Amino acid sequence: MRVFSILVAMLVAVGVAQAQAPSGEPTGTLAQLMRGVFFPNSNLIFDVQSRDPEAPPEVAEDGSVTSTFSSIYTGWQVVENASIAIAEAANLLVYADRMCENGTPVPRDQDDFIQYAMELEAAGREAFEVAKTKDRDAVIEVTNNIAAACDNCHVVYRTYPEENRCQKQ
Repeated sequence: MRVFSILVAMLVAVGVAQAQAPSGEPTGTLAQLMRGVFFPNSNLIFDVQSRDPEAPPEVAEDGSVTSTFSSIYTGWQVVENASIAIAEAANLLVYADRMCENGTPVPRDQDDFIQYAMELEAAGREAFEVAKTKDRDAVIEVTNNIAAACDNCHVVYRTYPEENRCQKQ
């Protein structure tokens, strides 16, 4: 009886865990994902080129929520967190049912699109590893890989709207 109770408890726990899992369904378009995740986080990493993460944070005191919380995460932690966001969010690019801004499905069936997403993930992971070393020059070098990963995909899927890729028509 005890074994049966344990087995039932385990099955219930598995069922609850599955019921509470995220849906895996996209909320926004590809452009919204780019604007909400990739653009701001890549710019936090690119900012290392002009601002030393070890410098004291610039805090605006205008009473806004942004200024109130601007000094909670600072320095290298910002660079690390932005790198994680890029690496982890790369798989969001290829979610089933993700749509482009022009209403066409994201080209997740295209080998090059998948490759570009994988390159973006790799660049984010590399940036994270380098950011942990707190070597500003090395992070500046890694920004080239992030920019290249973005540009590789943009050249094919954003620059040529006449091919009905992901650009707004």
